[in-house]
Amino acid sequence: MEVYYQLPVLPLDRQVPKHVLSRRGAISFSSSSSLFGGPDPRKLSQRRGAISYDSSDQTALYIRMLGDVRVGSQVGFEPERRGSHPYLNVDFRILHSQTDIPGPVSARNIRRLLSFQRYHHSSRFYRGIPTHNPLHILDDDYTGQAKCMLEKVANWKFDIFLFDRLTNGNSLISLTFHLINQYGLIQLFQLDTVKLRRFLVMVQEDYRSQNPYHNAVHAADVTQAMYCYLQEPKLAESLTSCDILLSLLAAVTHDLDHPGVNQPFLIKTNHYLAALYRNTSVLENHHWRSAVGLLRESGLFSHLPTEDRLNMERQLGSLILATDISRQNDYLSRFRTHLDKEDLCLGNASHRHFVLQMALKCADICNPCRPWELSKEWSEKVTEEFFHQGDIERKLKLEVSPLCDSRVNSVANIQIGFMAFVVEPLFSEWSRFSDTRLSQSMLDHLARNKARWKGVLQEQAHGTEEQDTASKILPQGSRES
Repeated sequence: MEVYYQLPVLPLDRQVPKHVLSRRGAISFSSSSSLFGGPDPRKLSQRRGAISYDSSDQTALYIRMLGDVRVGSQVGFEPERRGSHPYLNVDFRILHSQTDIPGPVSARNIRRLLSFQRYHHSSRFYRGIPTHNPLHILDDDYTGQAKCMLEKVANWKFDIFLFDRLTNGNSLISLTFHLINQYGLIQLFQLDTVKLRRFLVMVQEDYRSQNPYHNAVHAADVTQAMYCYLQEPKLAESLTSCDILLSLLAAVTHDLDHPGVNQPFLIKTNHYLAALYRNTSVLENHHWRSAVGLLRESGLFSHLPTEDRLNMERQLGSLILATDISRQNDYLSRFRTHLDKEDLCLGNASHRHFVLQMALKCADICNPCRPWELSKEWSEKVTEEFFHQGDIERKLKLEVSPLCDSRVNSVANIQIGFMAFVVEPLFSEWSRFSDTRLSQSMLDHLARNKARWKGVLQEQAHGTEEQDTASKILPQGSRES
């Protein structure tokens, strides 16, 4: 029997380890006949269980399983818009369907047919035994070290830069998929894993990688911080599954499609986004609307009733809009008032939502509260982005925005001011709300980091004085010589 599947030809730019390709049931995505130094795709596709993509001869997909399934060459497919991820339209669950397998299925055949999964879990599936364990999202052969890191994802010292390298630049996808799966939200909300994966891939791609700071790694870092806050006792005991899902999605998308410049820049350059949102929370509105667009494009919530879907989109927007730094004092004043009156009731849905807004605000600006090595790297990245905006403003003959002028600012003085006027007030109040070891640790890191930046500033000032002294002495010495 021959079965033909028609799938688009799409390239993939990542390397597949040779030891993976050599095993039975290997899956390879090839944009060239050399397969990045691996076996030739034509030879690979001759083995049982092999799945290969080869764009050199326009073969859409070649599957050879147990000698009875083949796919021939297909021509004329339109590449998918986000072509760097060819597996988005491949629903591998078709290989799990009992109706696709003629006759009785032996355990050995299951092992061959599902060679890209562990036999233990696939055999449970075929025997009709529901699994109570989280889905196995990560392949040990590719991301073993990343998987080890995810076991400590609740650790405040989690190094998102290392994790991003271990996942080949896919930290946002891997981290978020893991967290959503760990909470059991996939099963609870009956989410299609293919749609969820597609949504996360689109989100990661819509973050601008050329931004030094506002990119997908920052989004992943904020998501990891948000997860840490969700684990705090007060929240963990009171949050609903919907609260958790919305919190994670808001963290993932809170800076979606950030242009690398701030709101005042968009306003004074008459950017269309400023006009669209009437100069009010311009970036945050854009992040929210972009997130809603990707949710609808991926169809992640398409199976939910319309009213529930729209309500989730509104709450997602409310969380993202809270990250507007220009409204910092409004939120902080309201939070302080609640804490003074001790009237926050987490059994109340509106109060829980407000606390989640504050948690997301903390996650968004928590870099100064991380260990020094991580905090320093984030500080340098955000300052680089500020100075890049200042350079653009100078070229356009516009007034250079505060903190964006590299001629009068440095990483040290920007961070000291940011910590003193923005971070400390917020995290002091958060510590009042959630007086835990994590809160104390964040305040300790904040104090130490602030002291180190002050030390850097003093060294810079001392170095400047020595240069000024040398510049006055050298000309006189040269005349004497």
